[in-house]
Amino acid sequence: MQIINQSPSGFILAEAVCRKDPRGSFAETFQQARWEELGVRTLFKQDNISVSKEAGTLRGLHYQLNPAAQAKLIRVTAGAIYDVIVDIRQGSPTFGSWYGFILTSRNYRQLLVPRGFAHGFCTLVPDTEVFYKVDGYYSPEHDRGIIWNDPALGIDWPVSEPVLSDKDRNHPPLAQADNNFVWEDSTP
Repeated sequence: MQIINQSPSGFILAEAVCRKDPRGSFAETFQQARWEELGVRTLFKQDNISVSKEAGTLRGLHYQLNPAAQAKLIRVTAGAIYDVIVDIRQGSPTFGSWYGFILTSRNYRQLLVPRGFAHGFCTLVPDTEVFYKVDGYYSPEHDRGIIWNDPALGIDWPVSEPVLSDKDRNHPPLAQADNNFVWEDSTP
């Protein structure tokens, strides 16, 4: 695994080393010990998969409140996404800042999203499959979100009229969203 970007705010963009031969390819996509070498002490408890039929499907921006907050390790197993994270840790020097990354099934990149960040993605091609590990279980009562097009965030999404769920269409802006994250409390 190669580190592409390790931010002081806590996220890590990594790329699995892919070995190719006439049969195809092989990549080791996860090794707990390697993440621990990077200072990540997260123990993942659940794997999730999301399949989107249409290009331009936008999911997010999602997070779970404490005490059910989740760190996530995101990768694409088919297709491509524009992946976005937003720092929502109150008191953080990067509070309200967003970061965008292109993850594809061919670039073998994966993104570690720390607790205290909202996460969302937009599919760039049809039939995109996103696989992610989380370090906490889904908790409906702690599930929250931020509207994808919050003007205060100014996220540069690759679509202006995405395919959205009713839930994602009705999230509040960051300034009105439930938020109990504090910068010092949210290391992965």
